[in-house]
Amino acid sequence: MSSSFSVSMLLRTELFNSGANSNRLSIAPSRTFHYRSKCEMSRRGFALKGIVASGVSVVASSLAAQPAQGVERLVFKPDGYNFWTWRGHKIHYVVQGEGSPVVLIHGFGASAFHWRYNIPELAKRHKVYAIDLLGFGWSDKAIIEYDAMVWRDQVVDFLKEIVKEPAVLVGNSLGGFTALVSAIGLPEQVVGVALLNSAGQFGDPNNKTSKPDESTLQKVLLKPLEEVFRRLVLGFLFWQSKQPARIESVLKSVYINTSNVDDYLVESITIPAADPNAGEVYYRLMSRFMLNQTQYTLDSVLSKMSCPLLLLWGDLDPWVGPAKAKRIKEFYPNTSLVNFQAGHCPHDEVPELVNKALLDWLSTLPTQVSLQTV
Repeated sequence: MSSSFSVSMLLRTELFNSGANSNRLSIAPSRTFHYRSKCEMSRRGFALKGIVASGVSVVASSLAAQPAQGVERLVFKPDGYNFWTWRGHKIHYVVQGEGSPVVLIHGFGASAFHWRYNIPELAKRHKVYAIDLLGFGWSDKAIIEYDAMVWRDQVVDFLKEIVKEPAVLVGNSLGGFTALVSAIGLPEQVVGVALLNSAGQFGDPNNKTSKPDESTLQKVLLKPLEEVFRRLVLGFLFWQSKQPARIESVLKSVYINTSNVDDYLVESITIPAADPNAGEVYYRLMSRFMLNQTQYTLDSVLSKMSCPLLLLWGDLDPWVGPAKAKRIKEFYPNTSLVNFQAGHCPHDEVPELVNKALLDWLSTLPTQVSLQTV
């Protein structure tokens, strides 16, 4: 399933709510990259004028253009690191370091290994966990009905059974939205949330149309035919999307500096795709989960959250523009915002900048909360 990175491009408007340009503080490597014209068009001419992010003081970086050079990297283990049994399913996770816990949650199609440049650095000050969501990475490819609340329950139980301490949740893309719903699912144990180019949409108050009743013809004939057609199409797309060359191509379309799109990253996506259940999980996610996200909105989740929020945003992301970060900050005042000249995965593209901004913010958070109900 994890190779579905590429097909998620086709459905990105369902997960991501990018918008118009906004003023912001931009952080970038010192050297200017030369982008392909396709990426230039997707950026919609985002301005780079600065507005100081509240609560976080960051200056322009003087680091070299290839950010991973000199940054310690998590050792890649084809068999994974640690495993936890949750509801009868094997869940993979990495744990390193000592100190107040930080839990890293990957995005759609990725795994704990996507935090390869963040885990070693964060672990110098914190106990760092990186978990594979069910259906992704080295966790089981369970044949279930996938829903955002499944991953919320998984993360909440992981906090209760494995972490067992107050923690900060950090999520990229789909992992960002999972972090948000997990925070409101266990507020007494989550002391902060950090989002990197998070998935999720704000609700549309004008869109209140209900589904019309299905006719007998639709139930008996059209729906089965639609199911067959969808399986054929998604089956082909799954086969195509798990090819290493295709994965590399898609990753390069969302990494502005593509130097970190390497064999390590590609292999961390292709290995889980070899699981016998990967194709069926892919189908279920694409046909039933990805296309049914409007029932969960950012405003409904944020209105129930009370802990500090940090936005670490790649402004040159062709999927999730900086306007979403601005809108989140406007909606949820207890938010700090740091912008980077990076794409959809700033934690892997400019890891040293993300690590510094995250560690600076973590140092401002309380280290103890009441765990009476945990």
